[in-house]
Amino acid sequence: MHSRLPIRRQLLAATLLSVLGTQAAFAQSTTGAISGQVGDAQGATVVVQGGNGLTREVTVDAKGRYSASQLPLGTYTVTLRRNGVDVDSRKDVGLRVGASTDVSFVASAANLEGVSVSASRLPDIDVTSVDSRSVITADQLAKLPLTRNADEIARLAPGVVSNSGGFKGPTGSSLNSFGGSAASENAYYINGYNVTDPQRGMGGISLPYGAVDQQEVYTGGYSAQYGRSDGGVINQVGKRGSNEWHFGGQVLWEPAFARAGSANTYYTNGLPASPVAGDLYQPNREDRSWVTTVSSYVGGPLIKDKLFFFLAGEFERQEGSTHNNVDDTSPDVQYRYGSPRWYGKLDWNITDSHILEVTSASSKRETQGTIYDYDYSALRRGGRIGSDDDTKTGGDVWSAKYTGYITDDLTVSALYGKMKLDQYDQPGSYNGDLTYVNGLTNQNPALNGGSPFGNNQTVQTLTDSGRGTRSTNTRFDVTYVLGDHTISAGIDNQVTRALDQGSQASGDGYYWTYGKADPNTPISTGLGVPATGGIVNGEQGYYVVRHVVSSLASVRASQKAQYIEDKWQVDDRWLLSLGLRNDQFENYNRDGDAYVTQHRPQWAPRLGFSWDVNGDASFKVYGNAGRYYLGLPLNPGLNAAGASLSTSQYFTYGGIDAQGLPTGLTAFSQPVSSNNYYGVLPDPRTVTASNLKSEYQDEFILGFTKTLGHDWVYGAKATQRILRSAIDDYCDTDRIVAKAAALGYDVTTTNSCYLFNPGRANTFNVIDTSGNLVAVPLSNSELGFQSLKRRYYSLEGFLEHPFDGRWYGKVDYVFSRSYGNTEGQLRSDLQQTAASTSEDWDNSYIMENTNGPTNNDHTHQLKLFGYYQLTPEWLVSANLSLTSGSPKICLGYYGPDFSDPGKYGGSYHYCDGVASPPGKQGRLPWIRQLDLGTTYRPAFADGKLSFTASVFNVFNEQRPLNRYPYSQTDPGVPDPQYGQAVVRQVPRYVRLGVSYDY
Repeated sequence: MHSRLPIRRQLLAATLLSVLGTQAAFAQSTTGAISGQVGDAQGATVVVQGGNGLTREVTVDAKGRYSASQLPLGTYTVTLRRNGVDVDSRKDVGLRVGASTDVSFVASAANLEGVSVSASRLPDIDVTSVDSRSVITADQLAKLPLTRNADEIARLAPGVVSNSGGFKGPTGSSLNSFGGSAASENAYYINGYNVTDPQRGMGGISLPYGAVDQQEVYTGGYSAQYGRSDGGVINQVGKRGSNEWHFGGQVLWEPAFARAGSANTYYTNGLPASPVAGDLYQPNREDRSWVTTVSSYVGGPLIKDKLFFFLAGEFERQEGSTHNNVDDTSPDVQYRYGSPRWYGKLDWNITDSHILEVTSASSKRETQGTIYDYDYSALRRGGRIGSDDDTKTGGDVWSAKYTGYITDDLTVSALYGKMKLDQYDQPGSYNGDLTYVNGLTNQNPALNGGSPFGNNQTVQTLTDSGRGTRSTNTRFDVTYVLGDHTISAGIDNQVTRALDQGSQASGDGYYWTYGKADPNTPISTGLGVPATGGIVNGEQGYYVVRHVVSSLASVRASQKAQYIEDKWQVDDRWLLSLGLRNDQFENYNRDGDAYVTQHRPQWAPRLGFSWDVNGDASFKVYGNAGRYYLGLPLNPGLNAAGASLSTSQYFTYGGIDAQGLPTGLTAFSQPVSSNNYYGVLPDPRTVTASNLKSEYQDEFILGFTKTLGHDWVYGAKATQRILRSAIDDYCDTDRIVAKAAALGYDVTTTNSCYLFNPGRANTFNVIDTSGNLVAVPLSNSELGFQSLKRRYYSLEGFLEHPFDGRWYGKVDYVFSRSYGNTEGQLRSDLQQTAASTSEDWDNSYIMENTNGPTNNDHTHQLKLFGYYQLTPEWLVSANLSLTSGSPKICLGYYGPDFSDPGKYGGSYHYCDGVASPPGKQGRLPWIRQLDLGTTYRPAFADGKLSFTASVFNVFNEQRPLNRYPYSQTDPGVPDPQYGQAVVRQVPRYVRLGVSYDY
């Protein structure tokens, strides 16, 4: 604080900073800090004593400043001691994760009695942070009507929206897009350990809801200590034990009678060849669901002041029935989902200078069910077909962290942990003698009597029971305070593995799909599949495809990083944050050979500033510029660097047997593969283009935060993000062969696809007929591409009323644009989950007409949430969000002649032969949702007993977040599903609960 401020003004500033203080925040932290100013530094020390028994005494420097950093979260008593005598104190000082709480002693004990700073009606402004983040506390989580997972909590933060692809995490939660990025580009942490899915980067595990102490949500500008994300960061910090015993339990119920029915789905663009129930496609309104959740916790001292524990458990069971579409082999499923979650934390104060923390957590989702036949015309369940798959997803994590306060100025910490994620999926009643067949509604009605039929094989592909991922994370950090500089340095290493991944076709190793084409138009000019008209039994365009699929492998990756950072307090009003991070990545194929090696420096500077304009924490201007690298996920090791087999062979047919299988087959193509997946493991030296650069993004932020009187705080911020480099796969190998021939190389075969940097020149390594490795350079124009483009900018404004004992409220509005020719690692419009190997950039034709708003572009976002304490017993809460829709997409065959030059069927940006860039067809509707809640705490129970009721999606909006984008099933043949809603808002439902906390 400024030393020449009047006493009253200094006291105001100290209170303003009571939560977010004077030291810079660190992303993904598990600790906080206490710091401040002492009016007279002569002979002064400050003693910090926590409810967990930890005690630290720190010196006050010549300028009257002190700091106790990396403190475990909790409440503390802070005492000013002069010449060994206690002269002043502050009690019930709460810490906020990643921030420093200001506790200043600016007057002598003779003039000032002890003051509690445990709560304040004044707005909190962190004048030292240079990042963009939101922190939600356990108290707020208990009051707000929220779905109980980390991603839902994160959607309270500005600029965070539910991803339009409907992507789910390992335990079934809907994933988010941060600042226009893909859903795979975020990072997830629990108590400092990275719990992000290493295979595709899609989500992570989360804590039991009641075990969350605080959740940080970073939307940009975070420290050089952390990386491997160019979207956002979700960091959960779990609760810990203290010297006081606490325990409690909760029961929640979401009854079926209070859940609104889902909207049915209908054919929107004509009917298939053999419709089942007219224009009905999926009878969602017949679905039923109910959920029960039981949780409990206990925490306290095992040895007072020394050893503490906290243990929490939660079990959620969802039961009901779901009705799949008319072409599904599992039409009616009676299901039961179990979601067990638990969390344990052990804290050991070895001494006041050395502490050890051990964390263990588990979050899983287990499913099972029974499959029935279904009469779609009468809307009535039929006979039992068999058991549904038994699945187990999610997993377990444990970590240990040591913190040593070597001196007042030197702190070291070390973290090590492991995570295991399972992807177990075993058929419930698999019959290996039956062959899977789908596309039944496209069967020739002359051969099925007008009613499509198949068999009882519900399993299309088989997976290994040991399928899953493993990861280890090692961190070592050193922090040293040198005058006005706080210097941090360390390492951040991670090793990940994907085990027994991939699948193979069930039955005889293949499955069938029926189709209907224009008999006079080639099905695929690129694959060499002709029209059916000249083929026996093909006069009306009916055909069937035999798919052969097999891909099984285990792969691994190693990611390392080093960083150094200086938080420089230039003077009482200016703070500079100067950081530099260096990342290295290495990925290995199934044989353990490296196919991506990026050991060269990948420097990521992080520069930020904070200006306390008035010197009293009432007005802050801040800015940040940084570069963020994203490591390559494990997924490419299973396809571009793997030996995937995926071929399709086209036949006409003259009959259909009793199992729904085609008979009287006439082949009119060879086995073909759009991505050249013929089961050959590529030479690891050829998988990636030479000098491959990692994906990285540059980000720029400028904003301000200001108090408005004593009860409000408001602010605004401008953000720009520019994707500079990406990694994807390129599969147009004919161009590589042609260029090799032009250079005089004799090359007859290539890999299926190559990993490269799209939008720039690349040099590919190929093997010639003599077995020599030769380099084949192609310019960007020779590849047929535009430059890579994904740009995001936003303007954000907010107004907040901190809780004053009566009410809390916050409203924020974001105007943003995300535009370019790529979404990033994923394709939300196609619901493609193959991170870094999506359809984007596979060939030049697929990238025509792609420039425009990206799939995660939402121009307007308005969020309003808060709660009001009506009486000491009654509290009401609300959460309102209004988000404008993403662009509509229309895909079809290529050009006016409906050709297929890229071998990708109807996936080009053409609609009925006309160029159709994103957004040309308009926008999806606004997504509007209002959630309401109420809590009753009867006075006779001393506030320990509570009854809650929440209503989600009060007005039962069921607007689409994603529509089926394909306008044609075959060249010139309209797709009857085009425009269907494939992802909708969850219908209205009610949650009732009772809890007891002691």
